[in-house]
Amino acid sequence: MRSFGVATLAAFCLLAGCSSPPQSDDNATRETTTPVNWRMTSTYPSTLIQLGTMGKRLETEVSKISAGSVNLKFYEPGVLAPPFETFDAVSYGAVEAGWSTPGYWAGKDPALQLFSSIPFGPSAPEYLAWFDYGGGRELFEEIYHKHNIHSIICGMTPPEASGWFKKQINSVEDLKGLKIRFFGLGAKVLEKVGSAPQLIAGGEIYQALELGTIDATEYAMPAVDLRMGFHEVAKHYYFPGWHQQSTFFELMINLDAWNSLSSTQKVQVEAACSANVRYGISEGEALQADAMIALEERGVQIHTWSPEILAELNTAWRSVAAKLVEQDPEFARVWASLQDFREKYKAWADRGYLRD
Repeated sequence: MRSFGVATLAAFCLLAGCSSPPQSDDNATRETTTPVNWRMTSTYPSTLIQLGTMGKRLETEVSKISAGSVNLKFYEPGVLAPPFETFDAVSYGAVEAGWSTPGYWAGKDPALQLFSSIPFGPSAPEYLAWFDYGGGRELFEEIYHKHNIHSIICGMTPPEASGWFKKQINSVEDLKGLKIRFFGLGAKVLEKVGSAPQLIAGGEIYQALELGTIDATEYAMPAVDLRMGFHEVAKHYYFPGWHQQSTFFELMINLDAWNSLSSTQKVQVEAACSANVRYGISEGEALQADAMIALEERGVQIHTWSPEILAELNTAWRSVAAKLVEQDPEFARVWASLQDFREKYKAWADRGYLRD
């Protein structure tokens, strides 16, 4: 009976065209399992809370999620490329990847500033909603691909403080002529009201403030600013951070290097970045309360901008935005997308959340 069964099965297979189980595609397997080892230059030192540590965290997270299929090696600012040359280094393929924020690349494409932080702009949930579901991601990738870069939003932080000042600011008039280190689109707002903003790398700010090269500075959130030591040379600390209510950080990847990855490897990198966004927001919110207490214990005077000053700054921002829209078609396109989304979102935001 056993011989009969085997013979019958063999005959059936011949008639039905049975074949052996499908073999795996050697090329597909090789594409998925061949480890990729990339160098990642950074605009922030690895020890800097949130701004740098989120980038450093990718070293382990990408490797773990991909089971060693994709590996990033974090390099401190200046080791492979100067901080503000990260864009070119990645674009030209001098390095495979970079950790930064799109707001630094206004000189490459003004529209990229809208993917970093926006004066009087959206909170983190709204910003993410626009990026993921309001057309932001498609515009973001389209702009970067023109520069041979594929960038992924890979970190996010809560609102920042709006600056350290050596003297108290009582009106917009007090901002005129002030030499201040300031970031992104907020710097253009201060320029509009008569300040003299400068963009200085993080590692150079303390000395510039101490020596009087600048009169004031903004940089990040209280936990970061505390670590930077700004309270030692300036005692007036202002909130809210009207210029950065939430901030995106990015993993920039040379487009050719990105295209060389398998679909699985791409998903693994994207998953690591999604997890990093969540990590950045939750850690960022958790750190600030203790930092505020520590700063007050060190003699810092914490101020809140008056409604009048905020209104004047907002008016200046609207003027700046209108001019940028007029000057740059790409900026205009992204701005229109964001504004359309925010207008629709307002119906939900005004009703869905409790207001203090």
